[in-house]
Order: sequence, then C-alpha cells, then structure tokens
Amino acid sequence: MLVLLRGLPGSGKTTLAKLFNCAHFEADMFFMRDGKYQFDATKLKDAHAWCQNEVNAAMILNYTTGVNENIVVSNTFTQEWEMEAYYKLAEKYGYTVFSLIVENRHGGINEHGVLTDKLEQMRSRFEIKLS
Repeated sequence: MLVLLRGLPGSGKTTLAKLFNCAHFEADMFFMRDGKYQFDATKLKDAHAWCQNEVNAAMILNYTTGVNENIVVSNTFTQEWEMEAYYKLAEKYGYTVFSLIVENRHGGINEHGVLTDKLEQMRSRFEIKLS
C-alpha cells in the first residue's frame, strides 16, 4: 500500500505519517542538515525528485526481496499532477494507492515558517477529486 498524505503546512502530515510505522518519505527530508531544517526554495524541484527517487528505491527493494512494506509520502500535494509520479510508481510495482487529506483541525503549528501569503496560495489551488 502507498499512502499519499496531502495538506497544508502545519496540518499534521508528518505526525500522522509516523503513526503508520512504515517507510516514510517527504520532500522536507531533503532539507535536513545535521538535524536542522534548512529550506532553500531554489532546490525545491531537487527535493521532490529526491523524494520520488527514495520511494522508487523502496519499492524496488520491496519488489526484489518479496517484502510488502507499506510506504507513506507526506507532501502538500496541492494539485493532482503533483501525485502523478507516485501513481505511476505504484502501478509499476503493484501498490494500491490511498490519497488522504490532512486537515488542521487541531490547531497545528506551521513549523517551517511558511508565510501567510504562501499558505493562502496553497489553499486556493488545492484540488480535491471526489470520484
């Protein structure tokens, strides 16, 4: 199973992902240096490529070893196209995909300091497919 956790910064995606107790990846991991988050907007494309490559590697490992470990990816995924690469990987390796939207109903804190105007941009472009 591949679970894609979607939501705005501060919604609790990472916290929820850890509860699955399985392989977990997110683009934010790319920016961790010596235990500290060091975001660089110029490397955001690289971060997402890294995340996709890590998921691909985990799926290959699971496939070649016969292990069926679940994988969770927690990114904002505000638009449908941002999940496409993961759906293609899931199809290639036989994973069932679940897309879950995490809402900030618990008053979570945006730990990465995403500015209010950027949060509003994310909120306004968030696509939901209900069928």
